[in-house]
Amino acid sequence: MSGLLNPVVLRITLRATIGRKRALVFMLTPIVLLAITVVLRLVAKSPVWPAEFLGDFGFTVVLPLTALIIGTSALGAEIDDGSIIHLLATPVTRLSVVISKFVAAVMLTILFGAIPEFLAAAIAKGFADKLTIGLGVGALVASIAYNAIFVMLSVLTTRAIAVGLLYLLIWEGLLGNLVGGVRVLSVGQYSVSVANAIVHSSALNAHLTLQTAIIMATVVTAVTLAVAVRRLSAFALKGEAV
Repeated sequence: MSGLLNPVVLRITLRATIGRKRALVFMLTPIVLLAITVVLRLVAKSPVWPAEFLGDFGFTVVLPLTALIIGTSALGAEIDDGSIIHLLATPVTRLSVVISKFVAAVMLTILFGAIPEFLAAAIAKGFADKLTIGLGVGALVASIAYNAIFVMLSVLTTRAIAVGLLYLLIWEGLLGNLVGGVRVLSVGQYSVSVANAIVHSSALNAHLTLQTAIIMATVVTAVTLAVAVRRLSAFALKGEAV
């Protein structure tokens, strides 16, 4: 088996990730998002609540947490239980393993994170509204960039979820909102900035230009995946890193 994307690894990863107990968490999250949106649609008076709520809750809670659980499970679970050794013993290249796992994680995050974000915006504003389109596109950016980071973390440490949570709370949540320079390295800012390029709403609290957001999201995705491939290549078949 060869090639950049291995369909067998992709299929097995999709089935295994959905089958794990932690899947209940990322399956429940979109339901909560949609339920709260329906309630707000009925009772909220402010005309900017969709951008404020879906920009904040959707892009700082739902999408990153969904990507964290999925991204760290796609490869990290196999490293933790040692089954990764069976995969590494096959003719599949390390690059193909990482890319296949990453693509599977992105697909699941789009399904359980980006699409619910789009549907929530549609409930609030309608399918053709600029906010709905903008949040949908921004959610796709978040699904890609966040999963690249979390797949990398799953290879670098056995505590990927804990490290990922710290990253989201401190870097994305605290420093990303308080320190201007950090925003250039914030996936959350890439996402809302892409969305804002379509919506043009101050309620999204975007601080980057579209060009900067796209370039930096691409760089972060490429670099983190390269680190993941390099680290996975250092694994010996006996299950220990060399």
